[in-house]
Amino acid sequence: MRPGRQLAVLGFIFVVLYLLVFFAGGASGSWKDRLEPRLGLDLIGGTRVTLEATNSVDGKPPTADNLEEARQIIESRVNAFGVAEAEVVTEGNRNIVISLPGENRNLDDVGEAAELRFRKVLKAADGSGAAAAPPAATPTPSGAASPTPSGSAAPKATSSPSGGQGGMAPASPSATPTPSASASASPSAAAPSPSASAEPVPASIEEQRKAVEQKVGAAAWQAANGLQAPADLTADPSLADKLKPFGTLSPQEVAVLPAQMQFNVPTIGCAQLDQRPPASISDPKQQVVSCEDGASKYLLDQAKVLGTDVSDADAVLDQTNSWVVSLDFTGNGQGKWTALTREAFNNEGQACDATALGQDGKCRVAVVLDNEIVSSPEIQGVLTGNSQITGNFTQKDASTLAGQLRYGALPVTFEQQEAQNVTATLGASHLRAGLLAAGIGMLLVIIYAFFYYRLLGSVIFLSLILSALLVFGALVVLGRQIGFTLTLAGIAGMIVSLGVAADSFVIYFERLKDEIREGRSPRSAVPRAWIRARRTIISANAITLLSAVVLYVVSVGTVKGFAFALGLATVLDLVVVFLFRHPIMTMFARTRAFLSPRVSGLGRALPARTQQTQPRNPRAKEA
Repeated sequence: MRPGRQLAVLGFIFVVLYLLVFFAGGASGSWKDRLEPRLGLDLIGGTRVTLEATNSVDGKPPTADNLEEARQIIESRVNAFGVAEAEVVTEGNRNIVISLPGENRNLDDVGEAAELRFRKVLKAADGSGAAAAPPAATPTPSGAASPTPSGSAAPKATSSPSGGQGGMAPASPSATPTPSASASASPSAAAPSPSASAEPVPASIEEQRKAVEQKVGAAAWQAANGLQAPADLTADPSLADKLKPFGTLSPQEVAVLPAQMQFNVPTIGCAQLDQRPPASISDPKQQVVSCEDGASKYLLDQAKVLGTDVSDADAVLDQTNSWVVSLDFTGNGQGKWTALTREAFNNEGQACDATALGQDGKCRVAVVLDNEIVSSPEIQGVLTGNSQITGNFTQKDASTLAGQLRYGALPVTFEQQEAQNVTATLGASHLRAGLLAAGIGMLLVIIYAFFYYRLLGSVIFLSLILSALLVFGALVVLGRQIGFTLTLAGIAGMIVSLGVAADSFVIYFERLKDEIREGRSPRSAVPRAWIRARRTIISANAITLLSAVVLYVVSVGTVKGFAFALGLATVLDLVVVFLFRHPIMTMFARTRAFLSPRVSGLGRALPARTQQTQPRNPRAKEA
C-alpha cells in the first residue's frame, strides 16, 4: 500500500474542515471567537421552562400531532423575541421543555393558549364577589372603536392579569358608520335574547357539577338555579346566606358551572373567574363570563369572530407614537368582523342591556384572549377595514401579543410546571468539570498506552489528538449550520467515545502480536493483522453507532446531545482508523525501532518469533 495517499486525504479533510470553521457559516469576530462551539444551557447558563399539557374536559394527554403543533408554535413565539438559539423539545406525551442558552428571559407568555375571541357584551355586573347589590350606574366603557380617520382609540389593552381598558380602532379611514336607530335601551327592553346553543354537556363536566352541587348544598344550588338576573342580596338577606358557599369554590370548580350561574351569583367574583384553568371559555358556540380590571363581570355572547379569522398581527407605532397591535383579517374574517360591528352598532334584537352599553348607548365588543378580556370597546360605527387593538402598550407587550396572535392559538393548553434560571457561573463550573473529566480520561488512556505498547502508544496518542481535533471542528461547524449545542451530556458522550477508540487499538495491536507469534515478520504482520482486525473494529463501532442512533431517536432533551456526540465521535474515529492508524503503522513497520521489543511495544511476541526461527539441533547449524 501507499500510506502517503491516505495521510494526504486526511490532511485534505482537516484543511476543508478548518476553513469552514474560520471563514464560513457565519464565522465572525476574533480567531478565538471563531473557535468557540455553540454551548448549551447547562454550560453557559440561561433559562429552562417546562410546560405540561392539560385538558380541562377529560384530562387525557394530547395527541402526538397536537403536541408537535404546539411545540412548533411555541418555538415560533420564542424566536419572535429575536432569539434564534432556543431549543424547544417535547418530553414524554405531555411536556414541552424550552431551553434558552446564554440569557435569562421571562417565558411565561409563550405557553399561553392565545385563543382570540371577539364577543359582544350582553350584560355587566359587579365582580367583587361581595354580598352586595350590583352597581346601579352603567359601568364605564373600556374604550371605543370608531371609524375616525386618525384611527385612535383610548386606553390600555393588555393580556396581563391586571387587565385594563382598551380599544378597537380601524387601521384606515375606510371604516364608515352605518346610520341606525337609537340603540339606547331601557331597563324594560334590556333582556337579551339567549344566543348560546344548547349543546350537550360532556359527561365529565356533568360529574364535576354534581360534585360542586354536593359541596355547596342543595339549598344553595336550587337558589342559584332560580336566579334570572344578578341577585340583589341586600333585599333578601336569607338569599345571601344561601349563596355564600359559592364564594368558597375554587377556580376549577367555578369553571364547570353554567355561564348564567357564574354571572348571576354575586358571591362568585372575578378573583375566582380570573384564575380558572386555561381554555375554560374557549368554546365559541357558548355564552361565557369573563372579567375586566378584576372588578367588572361581563356576560358575553357567542364568539362571532375568532383568532383564525386574523391573517396577521403586528406591533406598530400609531400616529401618536404609541404602540398598538394592528390586525389584518382574512377575506372571510373581514366579513365576519364587519357583520359583528354592524350588529353591535345597531344593537340588533336589543341583545345588549342597559348595563352593557357604552357612554354613547352602543353595544361593546370584548376582545377576549384565553380567559381574559383584553379590551371591551364601544362600537361607534361599522368597521369595514382592518383594525387595531390600541392602548398604553409597551413595545414588549405589543410584540408579545402580536406574536401570540400571528402564530396562532395553541391546540393544547399548558400549565407551567418548572422555571429555572441557570447562572453563567454555574454553567462555567459545569464546563470546567466536563473538560477536566475529559482531560483526565484522555491522560489515563495515553499513560496506559505508553506503558503497555511503548512506541505503539504514540500511534494511540496521535490518533486521539486527531480525533479530538476533528470532533471539535465538526462541533463548531454543526453549531452554526444546524444549531447543535454542546451540553454537559455531549461532553460525556465524547468521553465515552474514548473507550470505544481505545478498544479498536487493543484489537489491532493484539492481532498484530498474534501474527508475529505465528512466525511472520513485523512488516508482513501489519497488513495481515489489519485485514483480520478491520472487521472486528467496524463491527464494534457499528454497534456503538447504532446504539447512539436509537438513543437519539427515542430520547428527549440533553440525552439527545449525548447520543449525537457519541455517534459523531464514533464516525470520526473510523475516519482516523482508516486514514491515519493503518497508514502510520505501515510506515512504522519499515523502521528498525519496530523490530526492538523494548521500543516497539510488541513485548514477548518478537522474542518468541526469534526462538521459533532458530534450529532445534545445534549440529545442524554447524553442518
